[in-house]
Amino acid sequence: MHKNKLLFCALGLLAPGTGLNVLYLKGLGNIWAWLQMSALFAGVLGWKLLGASGMSSTLGWILATAGFIAIEASWLTTIVFGLRPDEKWDAQFNAQSSVQSQSGWLVVLCVIVSLMLGAAVLMSGLAIAFEQHFISQFEAAKKISQ
Repeated sequence: MHKNKLLFCALGLLAPGTGLNVLYLKGLGNIWAWLQMSALFAGVLGWKLLGASGMSSTLGWILATAGFIAIEASWLTTIVFGLRPDEKWDAQFNAQSSVQSQSGWLVVLCVIVSLMLGAAVLMSGLAIAFEQHFISQFEAAKKISQ
């Protein structure tokens, strides 16, 4: 069966962290796709824990980080595989297919949007994490001074 690069990139861009793009490419037996889905589910639970605890739950931070990594990994694979030349794509994923891949500008647009979203989410996540770290340090110093 011919594997379409645009479909792979669109799944990675529009459904990040679900592992659907890896399932499309590698099949249901791929462990990385299932780990990515599990990490996304853990991230949702972690975010709910953080919301309920006022951003102070250690378990919530660990689970949210797992979900964050799953989403970022999805966008990164979209970038890496989207920029792969069609000849290498066909050699690796379409060896038995007689159809030649011809990526167009839609694949490039998927890569660009994945890069923009990935960078924005990464910077936002780091800003939130550092803010919470410095707030906790300030509160700890306040307790020591009293």
